[in-house]
Amino acid sequence: MEIDEAIRNCDDCRLKTKYKSAVYVIQRALALYEYIPCPFCRVMFQFRFLIVKIIKCCNIFLKAMSQANHQKGSMLRFTGDIIEEVALSFNGGKDSTVLLHLLRAGYYLHKKEKIDCDEDLKQSQCKFPIRTIYFESTSIFPEINSFTYETAASPAAYSPDNMWSSYNLQLDIIRQDFKSGLEGLLRTSRIRAIFLGVRIGDPTAVGQEQFSPSSPGWPSFMRVNPILDWSYRDVWAFLLKSKVLYCSLYDQGYTSIGSVYDTVPNALLCVSNPSSSKEEYRPAYMLSDGRLERAGRLRRSPHEVERDIALSNGLSKTQSLKMPIPTAAVVGVGDEILFGKTEDVMGPSLCKKLHSIGWMVTQFDVIRNDVDAVAEGVERQKSTNDMVFVYGGVGPLPTDTTLGGIAKAFGVRLAPDEEFEEYLARLVDYECTGDRNEMAELPEGITQLLHHENLPVPLVKCQNVIIFMATNLSELDKEWDSLVALASSSGLLMLPRSFASKYLTTTLSDVEAAQPLSALHIGFPDLYIGCYRKSRWGPLVITLEGKDPVRIELATEALTNKFQPGVFSEIN
Repeated sequence: MEIDEAIRNCDDCRLKTKYKSAVYVIQRALALYEYIPCPFCRVMFQFRFLIVKIIKCCNIFLKAMSQANHQKGSMLRFTGDIIEEVALSFNGGKDSTVLLHLLRAGYYLHKKEKIDCDEDLKQSQCKFPIRTIYFESTSIFPEINSFTYETAASPAAYSPDNMWSSYNLQLDIIRQDFKSGLEGLLRTSRIRAIFLGVRIGDPTAVGQEQFSPSSPGWPSFMRVNPILDWSYRDVWAFLLKSKVLYCSLYDQGYTSIGSVYDTVPNALLCVSNPSSSKEEYRPAYMLSDGRLERAGRLRRSPHEVERDIALSNGLSKTQSLKMPIPTAAVVGVGDEILFGKTEDVMGPSLCKKLHSIGWMVTQFDVIRNDVDAVAEGVERQKSTNDMVFVYGGVGPLPTDTTLGGIAKAFGVRLAPDEEFEEYLARLVDYECTGDRNEMAELPEGITQLLHHENLPVPLVKCQNVIIFMATNLSELDKEWDSLVALASSSGLLMLPRSFASKYLTTTLSDVEAAQPLSALHIGFPDLYIGCYRKSRWGPLVITLEGKDPVRIELATEALTNKFQPGVFSEIN
């Protein structure tokens, strides 16, 4: 079998180990779940087993039966075989492509243990008896769709250089969401286990093991994850060593493929070409740091980016799509703040800094020094905001739980980072080896170090979460200025148009101001209109804010025209 031979004969010891472990998981799953042939083949199998017993008793027929098996064995042993209790979830991506070929190899080795005649296996290696599930949607890349259908087609001619390009998959196409589609499939089939191409670091890998029952609220089945412990490097080593085909998008700079709405080529693979205005990208397997595999995955679909008018703040729908207002959450970690023993000055400062560069802060939380609390808070905010900015709770002390909580929020573990440890070594006494090493543990597979010449230690970025190391306002200012400088030079952060604002003050009572302000909200939904008093009997301050200064002036005029001149005064 070409996959098994290619991997076993390669010189990559790590890949061999990963391959052996994954194939073992597959063989174990095939042995655990019932092997159900069709009714005709069940009779033929029973007849064959009877013949084998007779052969053992009558050696004189061994040669004749061996020749008969050589001629007929392929039909008896393979063409009727149907494994009804397991299925493969295939989506055309690199991980599921690896899984497909591991399953082919695992099935081959599983059968090889039971069949003496290897020639039968070679003649039948194109037959893949495991049901394959494909969830098709309108948001899938056309290249992914084409690759999936081509892979599932009847096999083309085989050659050592080309390998097989199609594998005669028994493809079940589902055009529903994942949960509804699974419910329907499992209700009408005998499937009890599904092979998944999930790896540690994937959003869906949280809490999973190689064999994991489905989550509560989902249809009941066993999730089998043969490549759970594989890295980005392992995936590409397998694909390149085994010389199998993969989706063409990976040769165009895509490193992790989702929908057409949230996936772009990985900027780290971009190659500057002065002779061409078009951006060019190196293949995905040339990404040097596998932890940045998902750097090309955006958080929103266009339906989410196309915010409602209230959030577009003076921009037309077309402008809003081109330049959406980025949203952020600010999360502070510290029991001392919650106990009231320490005044939190960094959180409000961060909110002010974000607002000054045109970002909208949707949430500001302070969380306990507890891994689970941090994980829950970060997980909630990272899925609803473009970026999450975290401060506090970073260090070697028992109360420093920020990095552990962030790792848990992403479903990854903490692992030593040698580069980060080198920076810490300049700040931490070498006698504190244990603490220094513990502090240098970062979330594995999702961490990017943000270097700047003004920072003694780089900032830590975990996908859309940035962790500040600052312990006071002076340090925070330096880290923030460095972050903005990096954003300007490398596009690390979106830097949209800043907000324009106007402040009016009046002695009107709340009752007198309420109705005109409500009408203003309706007439100018693209603006933020807020009110506050510094004291109960003090003047009312009205804030008008948005992206378009012209709209702010129009709103100001509309409000002042409802009252006598001199009722409102503008303040800075």
